[in-house]
Amino acid sequence: MTTVDPVPPTVDPAPPPSMRLRELVFGAACAAAVRAAVRLGVADALGDTPATAEDLAAAARTEPRTLRRLLRALSCQGVFTENPDGTFSHTEMSRLLREDDPHSLRYIALWCTEPWTWNVWPKLDEAVRSGRNVFEDVYEEEFFTYLNEQAPESAYVFNRAMTTSSRQSAQDVAALLDLTGASSVADIGGGQGHVLASLLERHPALHGTLLDLPGVVENADPRLRDGGALASRVRVVAGDCRESLPVRADVYVIKNILEWDDDSTRRTLANVRAAARPGARVVVIENLVDDTPSMKFTTAMDLLLLLNVGGAKHTRRSMVDRLTDAGLVIGEIRPVNAYLHAFECTVPA
Repeated sequence: MTTVDPVPPTVDPAPPPSMRLRELVFGAACAAAVRAAVRLGVADALGDTPATAEDLAAAARTEPRTLRRLLRALSCQGVFTENPDGTFSHTEMSRLLREDDPHSLRYIALWCTEPWTWNVWPKLDEAVRSGRNVFEDVYEEEFFTYLNEQAPESAYVFNRAMTTSSRQSAQDVAALLDLTGASSVADIGGGQGHVLASLLERHPALHGTLLDLPGVVENADPRLRDGGALASRVRVVAGDCRESLPVRADVYVIKNILEWDDDSTRRTLANVRAAARPGARVVVIENLVDDTPSMKFTTAMDLLLLLNVGGAKHTRRSMVDRLTDAGLVIGEIRPVNAYLHAFECTVPA
């Protein structure tokens, strides 16, 4: 006689619409639970063997009963798993909250749940109605001014999150781009230069330029700074690509910076067009809000950009329109990974 293991009554792979909507409107509880787990260090406290809530509470200095409630809520979402004996174990997602995981999303989880986010999300209807950011209405300051002057802890989290994201995608970008025949590459608005460093490591004869704001490039990847392994092949330039672009190169890489307001995007592309010699390659790498497996993430980030800076993630069509308007000739459009697409362009004669 064949037996079939029953599906646990708490597991429903396809919840009805009414249940799914209830889950969605409690989405803030899920985000807050992930944030709490990170701040309490629960994932770091849990090792390779299952642990009780009491053991984890001792390590995290929390009350066991309430920690169990937090872990149970997270286990329902696939973050940790609750075993039949009441202990808890890691899942692939919960390991990503550890500080020491090579693919850690710890700081990205914190960044998306920073205190200011809880004050601006409820005003999304106002942002949609007006088409502009509401951050300045709430905090009476431009977003990055507030971040750096009034919220240093949040600024630190932002910088760590951007560093994490850049490091994790840098190798994918370097693997995608064929720079055969190029002698120089410029990373425009390249942050700390992780993409540039990965390209230079992959192409030993290549020289590179990193351009970003003064406060950003002063914290450039150690490999690019004086005494670093790649320093002899790098020029670090402090500047604002929206104002000017004093850089000539065979290849320009522009990653995740064309999501500001349209005027900033136009000015940046115009400056690249003016600085580049005919035939130069311009590779624009962006998250898209269509035709991508990461749409749930990118569309959410698109709304957050609207709230805090009035920016937007691009569709494939809107990115093509911006690049065409800038006078660039668009070639192949390729996925970099599940989150990014690369638009290969050239500067016409």
